[in-house]
Amino acid sequence: MNTKNLKAYAPKARKQFIEAIRKRAAHFGIYEDRIAEVRIEGGAAIIEGRAFTRKEGEQRKRLESKIAERASATYQEKYDMFTREMAYTWFNRLAALRYMEIHDYFDHGFRVLSPVKSHLSNADSLPEILNHASDVAESLNLDKDHIIELQLAGDKEEELYRELLLGQCHQLAKIMPQIFKGLAFEAIDDATELLLPNNLTKTDSILKGLINDIPEEDWQEIEVIGWLYQFYISEHKDAVIGKVVKSEDIPAATQLFTPNWIVKYLVQNSVGRQWLATYPDSELKGKMEYYIEPAEQSEDVIEQLKAITPTSIDPEEIKVLDPACGSGHILVEVYEVLREIYLERGYRLREIPELILTKNIYGLDIDDRAAQLAGFALMMKAREDDRRIFQRVEDGEVSLNVFSLQSTEHLDITKLWKALDLEGNQQAGVTRGLFDTPEEFIQPTSIYKDYFELLQALKSSFLQAKTRGSLIDIDHQLINNLLALKAELKNKIQGPDPAGKQASMILFPLICQSIALAQNYDCIIANPPYMGSNGMNKELKAYVSKNYSEAKSDLYSCFVIAAKKQLAKTGVASFITIQGWMFLSSFDEFRKKLLTKSTLLNINHIGFNSFPSLNSKIALGSCLTFSNHHIPNYLGSYIDLNSGSQSADKGVLFTSSKNERTHFVNNNEFEKISGSPIAYWLSDSLRDSFERFKPLSLSASAGKGIDTGDNEKFLRAWFEIESSVKWVPYLKGGGVKRWYGNREFVINWDEDGKELKSFPKSNLRNSKNFFKEGINWTRIGIKPSFRYFEEGFIFDSTGPCIFKDGDISSLLGYLNSGIVTSFLKVLSATLDFQSGHISKIPVPDAVYSDKKLKTFADQAIDISREDFNLFETSPDFKVSPLVEKSSGKLLSESMSNYFISSHSRAELLLELETEIDAHSEQLLGVDDVSTQKEISDITLLANAQYRYSNVKEKESVASIFSSDTLCELLSYCLGCMMGRYSLDMHGLVYARSGNKGFKDLLTGGVYKSFTADDDSIIPLASEEWLFDDDATSRFKEFVKKVWGVEHLSENLEFVAETLCLHALKPKKGESAMDTVRRYFSTQFFKDHCKTYKKRPIYWLFSSGKEKAFECLVYLHRYNEGTLSRMRTEYVTPLMGKYEAQHTLLSEQQLQATGTESRGIEKDLKSLEKKQAELRAFDEQLKHYAEMRITLDLDDGVKANYGKFGNLLADVKAIHGKAVK
Repeated sequence: MNTKNLKAYAPKARKQFIEAIRKRAAHFGIYEDRIAEVRIEGGAAIIEGRAFTRKEGEQRKRLESKIAERASATYQEKYDMFTREMAYTWFNRLAALRYMEIHDYFDHGFRVLSPVKSHLSNADSLPEILNHASDVAESLNLDKDHIIELQLAGDKEEELYRELLLGQCHQLAKIMPQIFKGLAFEAIDDATELLLPNNLTKTDSILKGLINDIPEEDWQEIEVIGWLYQFYISEHKDAVIGKVVKSEDIPAATQLFTPNWIVKYLVQNSVGRQWLATYPDSELKGKMEYYIEPAEQSEDVIEQLKAITPTSIDPEEIKVLDPACGSGHILVEVYEVLREIYLERGYRLREIPELILTKNIYGLDIDDRAAQLAGFALMMKAREDDRRIFQRVEDGEVSLNVFSLQSTEHLDITKLWKALDLEGNQQAGVTRGLFDTPEEFIQPTSIYKDYFELLQALKSSFLQAKTRGSLIDIDHQLINNLLALKAELKNKIQGPDPAGKQASMILFPLICQSIALAQNYDCIIANPPYMGSNGMNKELKAYVSKNYSEAKSDLYSCFVIAAKKQLAKTGVASFITIQGWMFLSSFDEFRKKLLTKSTLLNINHIGFNSFPSLNSKIALGSCLTFSNHHIPNYLGSYIDLNSGSQSADKGVLFTSSKNERTHFVNNNEFEKISGSPIAYWLSDSLRDSFERFKPLSLSASAGKGIDTGDNEKFLRAWFEIESSVKWVPYLKGGGVKRWYGNREFVINWDEDGKELKSFPKSNLRNSKNFFKEGINWTRIGIKPSFRYFEEGFIFDSTGPCIFKDGDISSLLGYLNSGIVTSFLKVLSATLDFQSGHISKIPVPDAVYSDKKLKTFADQAIDISREDFNLFETSPDFKVSPLVEKSSGKLLSESMSNYFISSHSRAELLLELETEIDAHSEQLLGVDDVSTQKEISDITLLANAQYRYSNVKEKESVASIFSSDTLCELLSYCLGCMMGRYSLDMHGLVYARSGNKGFKDLLTGGVYKSFTADDDSIIPLASEEWLFDDDATSRFKEFVKKVWGVEHLSENLEFVAETLCLHALKPKKGESAMDTVRRYFSTQFFKDHCKTYKKRPIYWLFSSGKEKAFECLVYLHRYNEGTLSRMRTEYVTPLMGKYEAQHTLLSEQQLQATGTESRGIEKDLKSLEKKQAELRAFDEQLKHYAEMRITLDLDDGVKANYGKFGNLLADVKAIHGKAVK
């Protein structure tokens, strides 16, 4: 089956069906903003002056009542829900008809929606049944004479086809009322036929997509119905997911269609497993490719298993429930396995479907449309094996046990009970209607009192059925009364009393759904709804908190606990869930209950790509199979597909490597670790470490820090502001970086944090540890990484810290070991390393004073500090490493030296981390753990193998590293031009504000070797003639100064070639200087914004897309006179140069001919555009220059960048919004 076709068609069909339903509803006076009145006048109905049949009028009234049912909603909401419901009702019906006609399941033998297969390519071909209308009239219970009359009329084709299609639906309603009639308690004629869309025989028919967009080969398996449904609701699902979900949106928000291999796994390891436990030599085993053979157990466990395993099983007594059956995918697979079991026991094939449908399979859901499709899917499976199954259903021999749980809020139990008259209190011979004026209520007696009270209790239980679903708890002890009352209602339905019959028909579904929830099952199998507590509405959250407290974190875990209640004592449940329950602390009590009150039989840990058609990156799956009977020391089977490739086909991975991926673990072992995470992959020695050694929390303090409540208000990047006592260093996590680094932020701590402390939304935790030396880690990341920091820092909730009296280096070394990473895979299986997880890390006492670990860690810190400070985003950056390595005359040699030293640094740290891993394992006393690291694991910024580990072509790594390093050199050079850095002084030279004190530095000889620009306005010229002192010209001076004049040309060529390795695309015939100029003009500012994370310190003033004028201004040297100087010293002279150039080109054109003249004309037009742009820019510049704008650097780049209108480039990206 090609699900791509279904995925493309279904969402589009949903919109088409909704639109078609709305048009049809409007035809009968039902509009988006109102409902027109309908008047019954004799045999006609009048709507807005138009006449309809009386039947149509009555049906329209029932539709109006259906809209009004949702009392708490606005009319618009009611209308939207109604039209969506009617759309999916007709979509389901037509999809069902399409499946049936392709499989030739109609008794009359003709296609109902499409022409015969040989005419499918003809767009004008009509449904085959139209050509045989008179032949099928009687079988569809239609007036044959009327049908013939419509045939002969010649222009009644649409009317004729509507009659035939509705006739087919009415016939199928007797067999499959769920999909072709309705699911409500009220047994009424189906009014939905009124909304069957128009133009069914026209070229724009809504049927065309269903027939043409999905090839017939995609309809061969019944699961096509489930996939269609899943894709049909996909856009609605996207719209509601992640929000607090209303009851009516719960199905869309919580459903995921289960891939076929997972369905087989669940069924084979529950129903199949139960059968094989009693009949180990059954041929069924060879037919179940996803079955997990139980591990070899101890003698004691074997004896316990024998005691609970039946010596024989009657297939007719097997009961299987899917409490969230959706479109029936799991139920269909249950049918397949049960059929094999029946056949093995000697049953005839044609008698099996009836037994399975009536005795074995039960399905429940809150979604009417899904339950419709589940029932349909089961009927189609039964039809494969029994051609007479439809007739058996019609004759009452077969009934499905698939129910959409219905709310009871509209039921009047007292009135219904009186109409039932089970005690015979009503006067004999009197014909009564259900809605007659009530007489005095007579209290029931004896057993009937129990029935009446039962009905009252059931009404209360199911008031929120559409929210609570299968989590509704119906006491198993009520089962006998429920079965007896069901028999009473059956008798009433078949009896002569119309009021009693009608009341019974209304109550019958309530009793059926109650029985389904009250009885016990041998197997419960489900892909339950997924919804975290944050998404639950108020009613649902309160209900699960009260009734499923140990599982309240998610709906799926609540369904697992509900299954325990519904299972027989030795029953087996099999669920596909999200993996979170296996590890998260919010599921501690849930795991405890499973481990102590059940037996984990097997877990298939799928992880990524569990639901490939629906982006499983947000749904990492895990199949859980457990027995409801607790067997201590049972050896469970745990299959690790999670460690496979994230994009792997996990079904294929399972069948090809399940044996080598299976771990056998004594379930009691999980309790050794606090919270009992299901860490099946851990070696025995690692698991024992949690018992043998104390947790970190007993010797050190781990905790998170501040939530400011408004980071934009209180935090800045350190390079945005002027250094002062107001701002102090602030640790906020950051990327994966071990040992040292991630020091980007500062926090407003003016007057000891007075403003922050008084801010209502702030939360200052662990203030006693502010400004102490400690260990910082990144809370959220793909791997844990711990870093040293000295005294003087405050820390954030996303950058928690560890504090301990005395030396912390040896502890840091241990925490960065591979063994601790292994521990954290257990303690925090998600990407969120909370302080609670860190506190539970087992730490041998010897770690805290181990001299080897301290020596290794101190060296690692020094190496990482040196690496971190090579980059200008470090507060302790000193000089470009290429300049530092410039002892020779060639820039290429400096690059080579830098590359070699960086690689050597990474190799040395790799050697140290390997020693730390080995020594940590020795301290723990483990020798069965593989923690081998590679050079790409070493988190140094100058380690190319780590920095570019995501680059697929490894041979490109050196080229990218060289190109990026060269760009970093150009950035450093620009810093020297601006006076931020100096060739004569290492480190940050000028970072004050308003240019204050700069002249003193200039006259003091700080910039002697390479002079800083006197106004910090550096033009970015696209052509050499525009400015003598543009960035490119000054860069040439810089290269000459650092590497000498002898090899200047060679060095500039190296710069150009290296830039073209990655930063720029090579341009044929371009000189080295032009390449550098192109980089400054087109790419530098983009790279600068990326490096400084959209908080640039060099601001790009730009006239616009023609780039008539562009320059960079240093944030810290900008002052109120900068714009005036920019205008007088740069823009005004440039306007003159452009005018002179225009005159020169015009004169040249007069003397030019042909191609040369056309080339000059092109240059003139380009120049004229620049002139116009520059004039407009000059007007704006004049306006802002006269405003003499000052900056308060404490406000940050984002706020200040928006003060200059559109003079600056990328205002929206940096300031956060466009400016006028």
